[in-house]
Amino acid sequence: MLSAILTAVVRKLAARAGFVAHPTADRFAQTSIPLGGGIAIFTTLMVFILAATAAIKVLPGHLEPLAQTANIDPVDFLNKIGQLLIMLLCIFVLFVLGLWDDKKHLGPFFKLAVQFAVAIIAAAVADVRVEFFIENKIITSLLSAIWIVLIINAFNFLDNMDGLAAGIAVIASCILFTAAALSAQVFVGGLAIVFIGTLLGFLVFNFPPAKIFMGDAGSLVVGFFVALLTLRTTYYQEAQSGQWYPVFLPLLVMAVPLYDFISVTLLRISQGKSPFIGDTQHFSHRLKKHGLTDTQTVLTLYLATLCTGLGATFLYQVNLAGAILIFAQTFMILAIIAIFETTV
Repeated sequence: MLSAILTAVVRKLAARAGFVAHPTADRFAQTSIPLGGGIAIFTTLMVFILAATAAIKVLPGHLEPLAQTANIDPVDFLNKIGQLLIMLLCIFVLFVLGLWDDKKHLGPFFKLAVQFAVAIIAAAVADVRVEFFIENKIITSLLSAIWIVLIINAFNFLDNMDGLAAGIAVIASCILFTAAALSAQVFVGGLAIVFIGTLLGFLVFNFPPAKIFMGDAGSLVVGFFVALLTLRTTYYQEAQSGQWYPVFLPLLVMAVPLYDFISVTLLRISQGKSPFIGDTQHFSHRLKKHGLTDTQTVLTLYLATLCTGLGATFLYQVNLAGAILIFAQTFMILAIIAIFETTV
């Protein structure tokens, strides 16, 4: 509700201030649409996360019954507030970078440099990283930073059609929330719930036909938050001697965004273009050129993401043969889409 209200307010203020996205060659939008949805997304996330943190900090005694019921240790959470604040600082830096880019159109290499700096700080200082059976913190931090930057840019690329980036982020986050719940991770699950609610409020005004865009101020934050959820969720617990296949869950959940990112990047390079220059060769654009409406295109990508994500949730329950079948299913889903979008 707060996200929807803030989005409505920002939409009116942005239109009055002339903070709008005009029709360009890299978008199918035919009219000027207010920007600033990222402001509503960022503000909602900060309000709820900081309010919850303050409540645990100020009212630990009152939360004790809830803590016992939900198997939460407030003291353990308070010891990690420093990490949380670093995460929020990283989100703030990306928000400012995106807002600046929305206004001034910054160069791609400067944005990449800032993204890598933020990603390294998040991985090394805030422990937003995955060990992946590697004990060296420097290596895992670098690998995690690369993953963070990859997901940030995947969602930045994905924000090319009404409701696309936010909707896919909601679906991916729901799958990651399920994984967090299966691992009894209350903190990560709580972050996922706040994030999902925030994006649903924004989608009220962003679903086709969009009345407001999130802009880079939103897409960079959304990409980082999805990366944060993928890295902080525990998929494998060695003490339980379970199968290790669930560690690939984020890769399957992010299959559709990564397919779009990789395919459009390779396509631009093969044409001698810079991969950082926007155009209408994205996955969604290529589907629309085959006659789909904006809504049909977005729903197609929602369903594809849901299919790969639902398959990924079964990695907790299968043996090696089952894991291979789930991976094969993901590749076949992407292959079907690739055939459809390339058919003349």
